[in-house]
Amino acid sequence: MARPPKERRVEYLPVVTAFKPAGLPKAALEEVVLTVEELEAVRLKDLEGLEQEECAARMEISRPTFQRILGTARAKIADALINGKGLRIEGGNYQLAAGRFQCRSCLSYFDLSFPPGRPVAKLVCPRCEYPHPRRVEDGPGHGRRFRGRHGRRGPG
Repeated sequence: MARPPKERRVEYLPVVTAFKPAGLPKAALEEVVLTVEELEAVRLKDLEGLEQEECAARMEISRPTFQRILGTARAKIADALINGKGLRIEGGNYQLAAGRFQCRSCLSYFDLSFPPGRPVAKLVCPRCEYPHPRRVEDGPGHGRRFRGRHGRRGPG
């Protein structure tokens, strides 16, 4: 009997989980399903620009396993884009990494850690019980991200 697959460590859960080509009704579309850990592999390698060794370490898997997950994810994304299919992100075998979150409703901050097997979809704010808090990165904040033109606040 084969050994059950090890849970992959994921640092990010997407807020938007479905994409479709413009102008086509959803009912008429074929759909490609991307798992949460496949999305995490693409995020770490292609968006953050990390080396595969570091990506694998952050997901707590071997480099060859990371390579396989990334290859599968890229093939699914290419299939959806080239062949005009919908793309849905769901499921997989993962554990959400502990981290700091902010409620989208009451804006309070809180820390959560996740024991293996806890369903991530049930995340709620401990203060107001609003679902789907957003993960916030540790660090000084947004920096110059929301400053407008020439580094000034507001319209430029």
